[in-house]
Amino acid sequence: MSTLAVVEEILRETAVPMSVREIVERAGARLPSKSKTPDTVVARDLSMDIKKKGDTSLFVRTSPGRYTLRSLATGTNPAVTNAAQPMSALAPRKPAAAAPSTQSQARPGRADTADGGGYAS
Repeated sequence: MSTLAVVEEILRETAVPMSVREIVERAGARLPSKSKTPDTVVARDLSMDIKKKGDTSLFVRTSPGRYTLRSLATGTNPAVTNAAQPMSALAPRKPAAAAPSTQSQARPGRADTADGGGYAS
């Protein structure tokens, strides 16, 4: 059984968004990887699945490090709260204000010469 199949079972059983750590703790020996860092393996597999498959992925990231099944996040299950909205459904951030432009100003004590500017004598 693949890592993602185990994760799917766990998320279906709990029906709530879970952190990668919670998923790994609940999965225990069911995870096929014998890695010393199973959290990294699960996080990588979930992220890659979401990135590659996009909206067709079974999984959705609800917040940084928290995942659920897409079918649960779409509101088909009343046990899932608003916290299970995919990150793309959250309000977009306001763009940062542009920094004021500064124009180059000659430094005091510098002479403008054709060779790149040396100190004035």
